Amino acid sequence: MVVTQVLVSGLLVGGIYALVAIGLTLIWGILDVINFAHGSYVMVGMYVAYFAWSLLGLDPLAALPFDAVILGAAGYLTYRFVIRPVMGKSALSQIVITFGLLMLLEGGAEVLWTPNSRGVPNPVSSHLNVHLGGIVLGGPQLVGFVGAILFTLVLAGFINFTRTGNALRATGEDRMGAAVMGINVERMNTLAWVLGLACTGIAGALLMNTYTVDPQAGVTFGLIAFIAVALGGFGSVLGAGIAGLLLGMVQSLVSLYASQYGLAALVGLFLVVILVRPTGILGVR
Repeated sequence: MVVTQVLVSGLLVGGIYALVAIGLTLIWGILDVINFAHGSYVMVGMYVAYFAWSLLGLDPLAALPFDAVILGAAGYLTYRFVIRPVMGKSALSQIVITFGLLMLLEGGAEVLWTPNSRGVPNPVSSHLNVHLGGIVLGGPQLVGFVGAILFTLVLAGFINFTRTGNALRATGEDRMGAAVMGINVERMNTLAWVLGLACTGIAGALLMNTYTVDPQAGVTFGLIAFIAVALGGFGSVLGAGIAGLLLGMVQSLVSLYASQYGLAALVGLFLVVILVRPTGILGVR
C-alpha cells in the first residue's frame, strides 16, 4: 500500500513535469533550439502566481489565466528580441543566448525578490483531498495533475486538429517545404515560443499550490524537463508527456527508499538514455 501511495503521488507530480517538458519539446521541435532557460520561466510563472495572491488576493488556480497570458507574452518578446537574431546561426550561439537568459532571469529574480522562499498558505486546493480506499490523493497534487492534463489535451487538440496547428507541425517537419506551401514560418516560430512558455506559466501557477518559490526554483524543473525530452525523443510532444509521468513515479519510488537520491536517479537515467539510445526510448508523436 505504501508503494502504491508513492507511485500515485509520483504520477500526480509527473503531470506537471509532463506539461513543462511538452513546452520545452514544442520549441525544440519547431525551431530546433534548446531553451536552457525553460526552467527559469517556470520560476517566473511561480512568482506571477505568488504575487497574484499577495497583491490581489487571488488563489493560484484563479491566477492561471494571468500566468498563461504573461508567460505567453514573455515567449513572444523572447523570440522577437532574443532568439530571432540568432536563428540560422551556429548552435553554439543559440546555446549561449538561452543560457544567458537563464542567468539573467535567476539573477534578476534574486535582485528583485531576494533569495528568500515564498509560498501561498492554505490554497483552495489544500481542502480538496480525495480518499480512495487506503490511497490519499492530496488536493494540491490532484489539482495540479488534472490542470496539467487538461491544458495538455487542449494544446494537443489545437496542434492536431486545427489549421494553425497543422501549419505548426508542418513547420517542424520541413521548414523550407512549409514556406513553399505558403505557411508563414516566422509566425509559426513565434507561436511555438508563445505556447511553449504559456506551458511554463500554467505549470508555475499549479506548482504554487504545493511548492514554495525562490530564484533557484526553476533549476530542478528545467532539469527534469530536459530528461523527459531526452527520454521521450527530442521533438516528440507525446513522448515528452509520457516521459514526464514516468519520471514523476520513478523519482517518488526512489525517494521512498533513499530520499536524497530521487533526482540523482533521474539524472542517471538520462545518462543511460543518451549513451544507449540518443534519440529517446519513447520517440512517439
